[in-house]
Amino acid sequence: MAEKLRAAVIGVGYLGRFHAQKYAALEEVELVGVADASAERATEVAAEIGTAAFTDYRPLLELVDLVSIVVPTQLHYPIARDCLAAGLHVLVEKPITQTVAEADELIGLAAERRLVFQVGHLERFNPAVLALQGVIRNPRFVESHRLAPFKPRGTDVNVVLDLMIHDIDIILNIVGSPVASVHSVGVPVLSDEVDIANARLQFENGCVANVTASRASREAMRKIRIFQDDAYISIDYQQRKIAILRKGGDGYPIPGLPQVTMEEKSFAQGDALLEEIRAFVAAVRHGTPPVVSGEDGKRALELALEINRKL
Repeated sequence: MAEKLRAAVIGVGYLGRFHAQKYAALEEVELVGVADASAERATEVAAEIGTAAFTDYRPLLELVDLVSIVVPTQLHYPIARDCLAAGLHVLVEKPITQTVAEADELIGLAAERRLVFQVGHLERFNPAVLALQGVIRNPRFVESHRLAPFKPRGTDVNVVLDLMIHDIDIILNIVGSPVASVHSVGVPVLSDEVDIANARLQFENGCVANVTASRASREAMRKIRIFQDDAYISIDYQQRKIAILRKGGDGYPIPGLPQVTMEEKSFAQGDALLEEIRAFVAAVRHGTPPVVSGEDGKRALELALEINRKL
């Protein structure tokens, strides 16, 4: 493999443009080109970054080692299949695919060819989430709220696959137990798809999660609260803050609450997308498993589809 890994971005709309910028910023990567069905968009982003523009991604497959796929969800499977079949390492944006069967095929193809197949669940790289590794143990109750003003982009899928899937991935990762039952409700508000949804998830280990997502809210909110036997943990993704209340502990005592202390931390802005892409590149270079695997993406999709089925 060349000293510099050769990369391409397929789909350079709103988010894909940022993918291209991050690859261009990495010294160990050469951004060979960007592809988009819109010649105007491909040319604009390529000129901004200083790379080549393509309207058909297929000629790029012989020129690069790895790709980011940042296209509408219905195109994830056919494009990722082509890339993996060509021997390329793939980072595909969430949700992994439209169906579980499609996800299974891509996971199998990547394993057969020993390729890195990473799914873009960006919240895993939020500094507040990373700071809690080793702190969260055996959650008993989880509550999350992900609210956003309406934006036309992303409405090719409903709010569960657009926004809630971020929290589904985080919750599955921290609970570490199969889901026993799902109850969900949702309504369309500003689009033809469901724009507000709530799901109650019961896990086999007894944990319960209450998950709310909206893309028709006046103000943005991205918070998750975790209750476990020895602590209450609050994460504000948007403000990059955490608060941990413990029985006993070494923080500051809370007046009126005997043996309860609180620890609060704030984190610098950071760049979760850059860290996600840097982790993908490192997995490719060193042959290590990705932080968010195809199996992780499939589990999140599977649960999101079950929530949709129960709406």
